Amino acid sequence: MSTRRIVVFDRVSADGYFAAPDGGLDWAVPDADLDKGAVSAMPGCDTLLFGRRTYENFEGFWPKALEELPSASDPHAEGRRSPELQAMAVWLTEVKKLVFSRTRKSATWKNTRFIPEFTPSMVEALKREPGKDILIFGSGSIVSLLTEHGLVDEYQFIVGPLLLGSGRPLIGGVSKRTRLELLQAKPFSSGNVMLRYACAK
Repeated sequence: MSTRRIVVFDRVSADGYFAAPDGGLDWAVPDADLDKGAVSAMPGCDTLLFGRRTYENFEGFWPKALEELPSASDPHAEGRRSPELQAMAVWLTEVKKLVFSRTRKSATWKNTRFIPEFTPSMVEALKREPGKDILIFGSGSIVSLLTEHGLVDEYQFIVGPLLLGSGRPLIGGVSKRTRLELLQAKPFSSGNVMLRYACAK
């Protein structure tokens, strides 16, 4: 029986940070072509994984963006709106969201369930359930744990054309090297580059 894939999707600076020191994302370079690609990929995923901090950033933004329809604003660029962002707001609200948190017990954002503790066996069981790909945004601590236990199937990095100088690295504390196989490298006119890697078998 085939298992579901876990796909990490993150914007990172050219020097390897996924958030500024204060957690800010205002450094990300907006890209309409990237947005269109993200919307076209949404039907292939039916579950999102989050750490608490990233989830609360999403929870604080996207439900409000949904209320702004028929247009929705961009979390990375104030005032920027597009049909693709509208589609993202709808999809993020409707998709199943699983959040690892020891402190949160309830949510106002629909289709959210909190999981009190990360365990590899729980994630392995999730991958064996029927369904589509499982996507994870941000959530550096959870991505690091998934990487440590060999549970990530694909990494998708949007490398932005800037150096932050300091910030939060996406992956840390992993005890061993993980060899990756390049699936795609796609540059965009904005200067962003999408890199897709599979974990080498």
